[in-house]
Amino acid sequence: MTERGRFITLEGGEGAGKSTQAARLAEWLRGEGIDVLLTREPGGSPRAEALRELLLAGRVAPFGAEAEALVFAIARAEHLGARIRPALERGAWVISDRFLDSTWAYQGAAGVADSRLAELDRIAVGADRPDLTLILDLPPDDGLRRMRQRMAAAPDRFERDDLAVHAARRRRFLDIAAREPDRCVVIDAGREEGAVADAIRTAVTRRLLPGRTAA
Repeated sequence: MTERGRFITLEGGEGAGKSTQAARLAEWLRGEGIDVLLTREPGGSPRAEALRELLLAGRVAPFGAEAEALVFAIARAEHLGARIRPALERGAWVISDRFLDSTWAYQGAAGVADSRLAELDRIAVGADRPDLTLILDLPPDDGLRRMRQRMAAAPDRFERDDLAVHAARRRRFLDIAAREPDRCVVIDAGREEGAVADAIRTAVTRRLLPGRTAA
């Protein structure tokens, strides 16, 4: 039987560098001879990408944070069924730019009860939780500054929120990391891009590749 692959997620606020670091991690793992699926949330499959457009355009926001959490869960269940589970079952490693913790941070900070979020996880995710979650931590004002510097399009529904909202999301991410230290590693995302990549490789090596070096 093929050994099941590993599932790594990158989380954090706006401008923390998740997409860049997810791509760098995928490139490094492929260089180590590992089959890697690089994906993202919301999205990752055609139907989930259609829901992504609705969410980021703010089309769901008028219905409230619980409705957003529900649509994220629907997109997540589709993403898991269409791409993540098949990849893991064939032995590939999956790297996802955002996953369930973003819903806990974003919609949780907007007032959705933890019990409701846990029930959505039970339905949409089940046992397919990440093996390792890398939380890229950055003060929100720094993240928003980075975001504005690189922005080529208008900010999306979540990027438009004010600094206090972004700060509340950051606290939620750090609370998740403190609550689940066996799964989560906090990475200081305020450093230079290469230094952040080195820290991520070290964390992945220690947690998932014992006996190898991160160089």
